[in-house]
Amino acid sequence: MYTNFKKILFTLLLFAFTFPASAQCAMCRAVLESEESGVTAEAVNDGIVYLMVFPYILVAVVGFIVYRIMNKKDKEKETV
Repeated sequence: MYTNFKKILFTLLLFAFTFPASAQCAMCRAVLESEESGVTAEAVNDGIVYLMVFPYILVAVVGFIVYRIMNKKDKEKETV
């Protein structure tokens, strides 16, 4: 019981305190700061969103497959 409380407390504190970070590479930063029209910045942002979509799609597909497998097992148990 006490160890579960410590784990939960640690997890809450981990998410409560964040540190600012600059996670942009030097080349991207130089290109984006020198561009005045903002077209390049929009293209970089679109690329980031494009790359972020695929992990979510993969997780959704795996979740759906697991759901179908679990649902199939439940139906087999009901018929037996």
